Amino acid sequence: MTTWPNLNMQDSTSPLMEQLIFFHDHIMMILMMIVTTVSYTMTMLIVNKFTDRNLMEGQMIELIWTVTPAMTLFFIATPSLRLLYLMDEINKPMMSTKAVGHQWYWTYEYSDFNNMEFDSYMDNQEKMNNLRLLDVDNRMVVPSNTFIRMIVTSTDVIHSWTLPSTGVKIDGTPGRLNQASMMLSRNGLMYGQCSEICGTNHSFMPIVVESVPINNFIKWMMK
Repeated sequence: MTTWPNLNMQDSTSPLMEQLIFFHDHIMMILMMIVTTVSYTMTMLIVNKFTDRNLMEGQMIELIWTVTPAMTLFFIATPSLRLLYLMDEINKPMMSTKAVGHQWYWTYEYSDFNNMEFDSYMDNQEKMNNLRLLDVDNRMVVPSNTFIRMIVTSTDVIHSWTLPSTGVKIDGTPGRLNQASMMLSRNGLMYGQCSEICGTNHSFMPIVVESVPINNFIKWMMK
């Protein structure tokens, strides 16, 4: 059942997602101002029985309705371009993790740690705190507060490795390596799903990332 709190974005687990939420709020305020202004103007034109012939044409009114949208687009484009550069910036990552999409599961590779590799399938077993169609048998474990380079590809069709709470969405294309940066600011479980319609069982390849302290991550790698 859908509830009102579920209609909002997830709580951010990365600095990038925090910036995306701030940008969303910034755009919503501008949209509210535009909708209010246009609605008020249209209402007054409908209610008013007389037509002001001085507003039918004139250099000043044309200048206003040309400069105002241009300035509005400027205030929208400036933070948007800044965010785009932040999303593409990969500067000396501390570790790299690779996700390979299959029909219909993910394979995770830790090339920095003796080429560790494992498959991640959707977990159908009923467990405590198990989320339907979202939990997996082998979670991707990464250290928190660590700059990570995420590499995504595919072996068959186009997939999309998406983790909404981190603001990361990377397409997995066969024969191509796509990458993005990721840093998780707090510990916990992050859930996601493939965001590309990749076949009949597209909804059965969830993504679960477990963020742990660096000491626990080292212990997990030593198992």
